[in-house]
Amino acid sequence: MANGIERGFEKGLFASRWLLAPMYAGLVLALGLLVIVFARELLYYLPKAMEMTADKAILVVLTLIDLTLAANLMVIVIFSGYESFVSKLDVDVGEDRPGWMGKVDFGGLKMKLIASIIAISAIYLLKRFMEIGKTDGVSSTEMLWLVVFHGTFVISGVLMALMDWLGAQARKG
Repeated sequence: MANGIERGFEKGLFASRWLLAPMYAGLVLALGLLVIVFARELLYYLPKAMEMTADKAILVVLTLIDLTLAANLMVIVIFSGYESFVSKLDVDVGEDRPGWMGKVDFGGLKMKLIASIIAISAIYLLKRFMEIGKTDGVSSTEMLWLVVFHGTFVISGVLMALMDWLGAQARKG
């Protein structure tokens, strides 16, 4: 009897992974939000392209790149997270299937996540750097904190990579 209770509990525990599915559906909706914001930014600035300074054009492009990186990150989290924690994606998309799908484990997902965060942070830092000296530009205190945060992300990424490498070396040895 105890063995049957244990088996039933374990089956329920295993089935609980499906509680994550609505969260991944929510991330898909959030991805749609990013598409709307991207389109809004693009449609707002396209008519102004002939009047834009080079600095302003670069800031607009960096904003669009930032949104795209965030969207890429969400796609990686959605697909890899779903496949790692809920269920394999049983879709036959042939050659259209991204090469990383089905190959990114939790460690790889973690590294892609921190790399994307670092890239997004670097773009934001660059955007703020380009505003130095403008009337509503960035203060030196704000710039210092942005650099500190970015440096923290970079150091965290390096330490995560080092921990993964050390773990891999320990498994080999």
